[in-house]
Amino acid sequence: MRGFVYDAAVLVAADRSERLAWAEHKARLELGVIPLVPAPVVAQVSRSPRQAQLRRFLTGCLIVPLGESEAHEAGRLLGIARMADIVDAVVVAVALRNNAVILTSDLNDIERLVRAAGGEVPIVAF
Repeated sequence: MRGFVYDAAVLVAADRSERLAWAEHKARLELGVIPLVPAPVVAQVSRSPRQAQLRRFLTGCLIVPLGESEAHEAGRLLGIARMADIVDAVVVAVALRNNAVILTSDLNDIERLVRAAGGEVPIVAF
């Protein structure tokens, strides 16, 4: 089974205790699929140490650090696509590197970045 990269919408839904986010996440974990969450996505959503649901949800995920090569790749994608959202570009870069599906509510921007990358990445609306 292919891996998944979570964008901010998934984490926001989990933080709000939305059943669908938790049920799908649990199903992935039961299948042995550990979702990837780029560190900038965590930074985009994390606002308080009181976000217990968010922190609990993230314990089942692999947080992908933003290293130098990933930062350069995200910047390259932004340049090609003529865009500015670093988090979206990092999500696409992580998905490309891991041959993973992207779960996002930001379909247009993510699709534009995937096209700029010239890669094939499945994108699922969340």
